[in-house]
Amino acid sequence: MAPRRVVITDCDHDGIAPELRVLENAGIEVHLAQCRTSADVAEAARDADAVITQYAPLDEAALAALPRCRAVVRYGVGVDNVDVQAASRLGVWVANVPDYGTEEVADHALALLLASLRGVPRLDRAVRAGEWDVNAVRPLHRLSTLTVGVLGCGRIGEAFAHKVLGVGLSVLGHDPAGVRAELRDAGVQEVGLEELLSRSDAVSLHLPLSDATHHLIDAAALRRMRPTAHLINTSRGAIVDHAALLEALEAGELGGAALDVLEIEPPAAGDELMAHPRVVATPHAAWYSEESYEALKTEAAREAARVLAGEPPRSPVNRPEARREA
Repeated sequence: MAPRRVVITDCDHDGIAPELRVLENAGIEVHLAQCRTSADVAEAARDADAVITQYAPLDEAALAALPRCRAVVRYGVGVDNVDVQAASRLGVWVANVPDYGTEEVADHALALLLASLRGVPRLDRAVRAGEWDVNAVRPLHRLSTLTVGVLGCGRIGEAFAHKVLGVGLSVLGHDPAGVRAELRDAGVQEVGLEELLSRSDAVSLHLPLSDATHHLIDAAALRRMRPTAHLINTSRGAIVDHAALLEALEAGELGGAALDVLEIEPPAAGDELMAHPRVVATPHAAWYSEESYEALKTEAAREAARVLAGEPPRSPVNRPEARREA
């Protein structure tokens, strides 16, 4: 009987020691590739029993070329690089690691929020340019007078909302599935999307990327926001129409934006949005701490090992219509 094999389609981490510890201890071979296309995946993982992926496209063509594959596990929460419906039809589990960086992303969103609202990056740049006054960021307002809208109140959005409440700001919440009673009891006011956009001094995005959320924050949504409001995004770049965001900033129709995720990562040289003085940007780093890094890699490997041991994954994204057997 051939040994079970897990292929990591791509990984920009500095090593795969945590994955090796889990999988090799379970008697599973591991192969690391650096796939960029669907064809790359089909070639590198053609004899894989399970796949762990970061960014490589697992579309229907790639999945159909992997006859032994019983599970696709995504490093992270979002699975927008995986055709989940095709995987279900083909009998392949899709799993993610939804809770590895909850605190980190919520903390990072709070840091971006405060940096943007207090104008910290602009003040830093002004001091380095020899200016020693507050004119670069006037007017600023006391945090306790401001309202933050949390768009998406799942695990991360809820953690972020609690942190914002702790700082002393008012919080509005909206989620397509509703805001949990516990969060409302903590002080979050549940409102509709349009009311959240129009009433908030800052809007923080905590939604998954889907057909329904792609460019949810478009030119029309930005026009509903206050001209002094700030947009914070630590979820997925394509939830925001970046061309519309740049237009709103250049027209003075938005106070600022703080972005950890972009539509195209990394941005192209000369990207005008990245050069805008009212934009704060970080390189998709919100998830990171040494602890979350270890947890992400370890749990991704454990999910693959679970399926290859005949168990369902701990965090399934789908329910396969038929199960592939070992």
